Amino acid sequence: MGNPNEHPEQAIRKFESMLQTDDVYFFDSEDFEEIIHHYLGEGKTLLAKRALEMGKAQHPQAIELKFLEIEILVSEDKLDQAQMLIEEIEVFDPMNEELFIQKANILSKSDDHQGAIDILNKALKFCPESFDVHSLLGLEYLYLDAFEEAIPHFATCLTLDSTDYASMYNLVYCYEFTEGYEEAITYLNNYLEQNPYSEVAWHQLGKMYVALEKFQEALAAFDFAVISDDRFSGAYYEKGYVLEKLGRYNEAIENYEFCFEWDAPTPQAYLRIGYCHQKLGNHSLAEQYFYKTVHLDPLLDKGWLALTKHYFVGGDLLKAQEHINKALNIDGENALFWRRAAHIYHSLGEIEKADYAFEQSIELGNFEFNSYLKWISIQLEQKDYSRAIECLLEAMEHHPEEAALLFIKSGIHALLDERDEAQNTLCQAMRLDSTASDYFYFYFEEMSELDWLKSYLEKKKPSGSA
Repeated sequence: MGNPNEHPEQAIRKFESMLQTDDVYFFDSEDFEEIIHHYLGEGKTLLAKRALEMGKAQHPQAIELKFLEIEILVSEDKLDQAQMLIEEIEVFDPMNEELFIQKANILSKSDDHQGAIDILNKALKFCPESFDVHSLLGLEYLYLDAFEEAIPHFATCLTLDSTDYASMYNLVYCYEFTEGYEEAITYLNNYLEQNPYSEVAWHQLGKMYVALEKFQEALAAFDFAVISDDRFSGAYYEKGYVLEKLGRYNEAIENYEFCFEWDAPTPQAYLRIGYCHQKLGNHSLAEQYFYKTVHLDPLLDKGWLALTKHYFVGGDLLKAQEHINKALNIDGENALFWRRAAHIYHSLGEIEKADYAFEQSIELGNFEFNSYLKWISIQLEQKDYSRAIECLLEAMEHHPEEAALLFIKSGIHALLDERDEAQNTLCQAMRLDSTASDYFYFYFEEMSELDWLKSYLEKKKPSGSA
């Protein structure tokens, strides 16, 4: 719906002045539209509804006010009332574009996205160049994960309004999700021929090049983005990231720091600066920036992981333990924190704590093969073979292709003198991947010298093996 009033603030002031008195002022219906739009935009629904009631009283036939009433009813999930009002309007204005839009909104609100799409496609027959209809169609297709179908509608929105960056972001998102990076690059380059100073388009183009690891092209795109807008922090950040990937760490730091000249520091930028200093061997500076990261955003797990890794790799296990415990106090449901804690505890010789930490990490969804392998190693250290078998069986559910797990299971059965089970499991492991037999020798070297196992291992080696 259009906004014909060129001075909406004047109508809003007049309306708010009236509310402070018992007077009733007359407003044009367009004024009421502006007032209602204003309050809806600010989330002041009660004031919007009050303006709507006054508008309906003064202009009972104003169709745009009826559509605003429908919009409010839909936002409040009063879909039946909204539908009744739509049916009233449809009697005398069945081809109204806004009618189709509100019908689609009701269907969308009811999770009938295909129904909304059908209605909006009907609307296109009457208004093929409607920005609102194309925008809503794109969004409805997004709800259905129909990214290919959404693309042309967002592209049409940009044709109708080249400054509609919401549509550009949605368009690029569709290309990203379908891994259509080359298509996105082609589109953005064509767009930039017509809009060469669009910093947003240059920024998005750079990100597409990064996705394809075309870092030189990405750098050029980000350079054009900051030429178009020298205060565009996002472009400086992305440029810094590319320079970091290229090993140009000092230049990367400079670009990350440019972000702070116009915007407040972000934990992500602090973290990346910390990584750069780490790569440069500036360990004290890296530590400072990792601290700044977790101070600014204690919920950013990458900050805590970077800080604890800094201490862990540096051999300061007690500090690593101190900080991973702080992280767990903030977010005890973080699988990555528990995994890091497990490695720290194990290095400190606190086997029971390491065992518990690995168990927590896996229960919270960390199903990585190496985590299972380390956890099973701890069971073997503790000679808790029955529990090690349980862990192996669970690991095999997530990693059925890993013959290493079968070799380890075979070794445990051999330790327990369960010969048939050991040989059967060993046979399975050899068939799956005989090259993984190193795991057997690593964990059960003494068992590999037993005659009944040694001959079996030698017999099952593939031809040409040593």
